[in-house]
Amino acid sequence: MRSIILIGLCVVFTAVFLALGAWQVQRRAWKLDLIARVEQRLHAAPVPPPGPAQWANLSQDKDAYRRVRLTGVYDHGREVLTQAVTELGPGFWVMTPLRTEQGFTVLVNRGFVPAAPKSPARGASQAPGPVSVVGLLRLSEPGGGFLRANRPGEGRWYSRDVQAIGRAEGISGLAPYFVDADATPNPGGWPRGGLTVVRFPNSHLIYALTWFGLALLTGGAAAYVVIDARRAHRKEDE
Repeated sequence: MRSIILIGLCVVFTAVFLALGAWQVQRRAWKLDLIARVEQRLHAAPVPPPGPAQWANLSQDKDAYRRVRLTGVYDHGREVLTQAVTELGPGFWVMTPLRTEQGFTVLVNRGFVPAAPKSPARGASQAPGPVSVVGLLRLSEPGGGFLRANRPGEGRWYSRDVQAIGRAEGISGLAPYFVDADATPNPGGWPRGGLTVVRFPNSHLIYALTWFGLALLTGGAAAYVVIDARRAHRKEDE
């Protein structure tokens, strides 16, 4: 009876591990396809930003990191700083609403500023008038985490939560995405754009091999129990 239970458990676990391994193989194929599509977007010619009619259908898989070109006027008075750590060190992302010539507003991550000169260093870059910005479309980053939740009332932002920033700053007609500006220099040198890190962790092959390895072990254990039970049965018959 004990052997039957052990064999049954091994068979069940083997099936579960095989299913998890197969799922990781599928996830790996999806991730590789996503990486290939994003690479195409990164090198494609910039397109107009999605308008209100397209907002409901935006998705991470289909639209993230698409190159877009915005033309409009910045509203520097509603600028928000979100904490950031980049290759240049700790500091802030400069998030500024841009009223597009199409009539809606897009929050633009104009780039990075270090913590010390976050206020005065951008004076030269805040000139009024129409601008043209090329950058990467990014979907909103809601929240900020349990330990580093955004605090709009205190002006503390840890994530680029477009909806929350729009509510806090009273921005109407705001797109549900933001745009990371490219490395085109700003007057005065700050903020520094073009620091978007495009990285997709892809450990699915390792996970798949791990699950398949566990399936092999439990399958081997089941075979061992069966062989051992048959050997014991033969001894009893002798």
